[in-house]
Amino acid sequence: MNTTSAVRFDPPFYYSQRPRLIDGVPDHHVTLAVPILAYWSLSLFFHLLDISGWKWLERYRIHESEEVKKRNLVGRGEVILAVVFQQIIQTMMGFVWLEEEAIGGGGKGTSAMTEVVNGLQRWERLLEPEIIARVAWFMYWWGVPVFQFFLAMFFIDTWQYFLHRLMHVNKFLYKSFHSWHHRLYVPYAFGSLYNHPVEGFLLDTLGAALAEWVTGMTTRQAMLLFIVSTFKTVDDHCGYNFPYDPLQMLASNNADYHDIHHQAVGIKSNFAQPFFVHWDTLLGTRMTRDDVERRKKHSLGKKE
Repeated sequence: MNTTSAVRFDPPFYYSQRPRLIDGVPDHHVTLAVPILAYWSLSLFFHLLDISGWKWLERYRIHESEEVKKRNLVGRGEVILAVVFQQIIQTMMGFVWLEEEAIGGGGKGTSAMTEVVNGLQRWERLLEPEIIARVAWFMYWWGVPVFQFFLAMFFIDTWQYFLHRLMHVNKFLYKSFHSWHHRLYVPYAFGSLYNHPVEGFLLDTLGAALAEWVTGMTTRQAMLLFIVSTFKTVDDHCGYNFPYDPLQMLASNNADYHDIHHQAVGIKSNFAQPFFVHWDTLLGTRMTRDDVERRKKHSLGKKE
């Protein structure tokens, strides 16, 4: 007897039985489009703030607006072209990597949940069928997907930390590839993916694709992952330190944290991106604003 069939539970609010979220458009095509839409929509929001002239925004700017123009080494037109080129490569890879999948069987997580259910059934004599059914339902619809999502975030953080750090440690990699991104001494939102095409492919496109594959995500799970990671990347370069920005409240790895990395004093620190700072903390490469101030005072003391 299958104990989990003793009680029926409806799918959670996020689940849709529609074979396609948008009629006539395969989900894997939507998955390729949403990070691009997310990137430019959030970038446009911050750009409108940049040109608004609202005085109240000055208290939240990490750098004065004039500093952005004076200290960056590349024009915005070149930045836009480089970002669009990276997104074209990203989309082309996505057509090869992602494929349309049938909706209704639970996607790639089904095999994992079958093992969970089989494990729970061993306790059939001790647990009521309803309890087993409730636990199985929770694990299938929430436990496994949430675990997959955080595992994917951890994978992306790990992939980007070590590649990013390598590109700073190795002079050839820095001069040939990563120095492009650091032409933006003062970051702004739509420059967050301003990279050399090779770096953009390795660091962002391939890293996200491997995270989706390693964690066994469905196409719709990957869609959410790509949206969140894109929003986070843009927000980390936005140039504002807002107190109630949910993306900046998610972790201490935020716009202010990443801005330190773009300054001369912190260029060998704060390699972690885009989500959490555990690798910087564990490996001794984390730098805070307090650390920056201490270094400045130390430098001034030596001059005197």
